[in-house]
Amino acid sequence: MGRDKTPVTAAVRQLRAEKVNFGDHPYTYEEKGGTAVSARELGVDEHCVIKTLVMEDERKNPLVILMHGDRQVSTRELARIIGVKQVSPCPPETALRHSGYQVGGTSPFGLRRPMTVYMEESIAGLDRIYINGGRRGYLVSMPPGELIRVLKPVPVSVGI
Repeated sequence: MGRDKTPVTAAVRQLRAEKVNFGDHPYTYEEKGGTAVSARELGVDEHCVIKTLVMEDERKNPLVILMHGDRQVSTRELARIIGVKQVSPCPPETALRHSGYQVGGTSPFGLRRPMTVYMEESIAGLDRIYINGGRRGYLVSMPPGELIRVLKPVPVSVGI
């Protein structure tokens, strides 16, 4: 990003309002690079970089699932746990409409509309997480307890 100051995104505004002590981590964004690129650019383990995925059930009800960067979501298991027939990733334009963020810059903080947030339960056991701050090429870091305090995510075990 080439700037030293924190970008003011909806996510950053929520983090500040909730008095979260977070770290700023700008990096050079690469289209379709995903968490492998951000982990490499920041010099951190990809397992600690948390993806924010916007999905929906068969009735088009949106939800957010937080997953380790080096793992995938079993949508079949997630659907079973939350009691719906099917869960699938939203197309980018639908995810933008629900979250207010472009794919590649989606944060679970400062969402445009309220959505249930599910979190892979093992994320809680990490010392520090790196998660999108609401813009492509910008992550924030914090202890997972802060994310849990602010978002109150539903813990699930759906990583593969």
